[in-house]
Amino acid sequence: MTLIDERAGGADSAGAAPKGPKPVFEGTKKPGEQTMLYTFVIVPFLAFLAAIPVAWGWGLGWTDVVLFLSFYIVSGLGITVGYHRLFTHSSFKANRPLRIALAIAGSMAIEGPVIRWVADHRRHHAFSDKEGDPHSPWRFGDTKRGLAKGFWFAHIGWLFDLEHTNREKYTPDLLRDKDIRVVDKLFPVWVLVSVFGPATIGGLVSMSWAGALSAFFWASLVRIFVLHHVTWSINSVCHMIGQRPFSARDKSANFWPLAIVSFGESWHNMHHADPTAARHGVLKGQLDSSARMIWLFEKFGWATDVRWPKPERLEKLRVG
Repeated sequence: MTLIDERAGGADSAGAAPKGPKPVFEGTKKPGEQTMLYTFVIVPFLAFLAAIPVAWGWGLGWTDVVLFLSFYIVSGLGITVGYHRLFTHSSFKANRPLRIALAIAGSMAIEGPVIRWVADHRRHHAFSDKEGDPHSPWRFGDTKRGLAKGFWFAHIGWLFDLEHTNREKYTPDLLRDKDIRVVDKLFPVWVLVSVFGPATIGGLVSMSWAGALSAFFWASLVRIFVLHHVTWSINSVCHMIGQRPFSARDKSANFWPLAIVSFGESWHNMHHADPTAARHGVLKGQLDSSARMIWLFEKFGWATDVRWPKPERLEKLRVG
C-alpha cells in the first residue's frame, strides 16, 4: 500500500480540512526530530522494562503514585479532550483560557505539537483504513503476516515515516489561531515541564535527590511509556479487535479493556461512526471520562455548543 498525494480533500465530518489541490505532505522530518522521536520511544520503554525490578528492590512511594496519576490524567485528558475532541473534531467550543490549557496539557503527553498531531489525525479520518491513512493496521493486507506487520506499523512504526502531513491542507483553522500557534511553537518547553516537573515536585516533597529520581522514573518515564502505548493502541488494537455496533466506513472497533486508561477513547467504533460527537461511550455501561470532563466544562460555562450524540442519530447508526 502506497500513500498518495491527493485522493480526498480532508476530514469532511471529522475536521476542518478543505478540499483543494494542496498535497498531503509538506516536507520531511529533520534529523533532530527523528532523534527526539527515538529518544522518547526507546528511553521510556527501557524504564518500563526496569519497572518491576526497581519496584521490588527500591520501592514505590505514595508521592510517586500521586505524581504518576496526576501527570497521567492531565496529559491524557489533554490528548483526548483537547487534541482529539476539541481541536481535531470540534466536538465543542472552549473559551480562550480552556483552549490554551488543553493545548498545553496535550503537549505534555509528548505525542507531538498540537497542530502536527491534529493534521495527522484529520488525515487518518479522511482515509481511514484506506490508501493514504497514516496508520492503518490493514496497510499490508489481511493475511496473518500482513496483519502482524500492519499491527506493528499502526502501533508505532508509522511514527518513523519521514513525511510530514500538510498542515495548510488539514489544519488551516489552527494555523490561523495565534494562541495555538504559540503553544505549538513552545512544544519543547512543555516537554521539559512534563519530563522534569515530577522530579522537581518529588524532590521538593521528599527534600531529597532520591525522591526526585524516583519521581522522575515513575511519574515521567514510566508514565510517558504507558500513556504513549495506550494512545497508540487506539490506532492499532481498536482497528483490529472488538465490537462494531455502529456503522462506520472502516474497521474501527470498540475495545472495552482500554476504556478507563484511555479516558473513553477505545469506544472507537462509535467515534468513527460519528466523528464530531463529544461522547464516544454511548451505550449502557460504557465509561467515558473524557465526555464527563467536557460535561463539567459545559456546566462551568467554559465549553459551549457541545455536540452531544442524539438518540435518533444513534439509532440510525446502529447495525442490525
